[in-house]
Amino acid sequence: MIALLRRDLILATRAGGGFGLGLAFFLILCTLVPFGVGPGGGTLSLIAPGILWVGALLACLLSLDRIFALDHEDGSLDLLATAPIPLEGVVVVKALAHWLTTGLPLVLAAPLFGVLLHLPAQAVAPLVISMLVGTPALSMLGAFGAAVTVGLRRGGLLLSLLVLPLYIPTLIFGAEVIRRGAEGGLIATPLAFLGGITAASLALIPFAAAAALRVNLK
Repeated sequence: MIALLRRDLILATRAGGGFGLGLAFFLILCTLVPFGVGPGGGTLSLIAPGILWVGALLACLLSLDRIFALDHEDGSLDLLATAPIPLEGVVVVKALAHWLTTGLPLVLAAPLFGVLLHLPAQAVAPLVISMLVGTPALSMLGAFGAAVTVGLRRGGLLLSLLVLPLYIPTLIFGAEVIRRGAEGGLIATPLAFLGGITAASLALIPFAAAAALRVNLK
């Protein structure tokens, strides 16, 4: 499994592998929003929690189709399905590789993007915490969508339609953590819900995604 993770990380960091694509999209979004709504700090600070989480959500969505598609095209996915490694473990490794190359850079860059949107200083820590807790759920839910649509023609559009509704609870509670942090309120309740969503995703999604892969590989 470590070798599989290393392989996916190498493929993601090669030219055209998608590494940095989500980060660049996140930066462009946070740069364009002030042009659209105006440079007023008050307006930007109000919408910053939602914009930051919508940006993270869409940035993760960009590279989801690459989780299993490349392996399906070159036949590696069939070999992984018959390997001694459980297919559920393969799903977890693929989701982890996606998070390390997409979600983790977003977490590290989020404070800088928050400055672009005039996010209050007291909300920076809640921003990082919410991203760190919530983005693994985005990668895991995305792996499920990628498993369902693997091998389908024009599966990218179907993948987006399938995954976006599943992202809504994470978006709601992630933005609420930042909003309460900006207002100086308690973030424990929305953060607990956010952590619960991530924990449930990590516990259940590998089995659902593995079942979807088995159906698509028959």
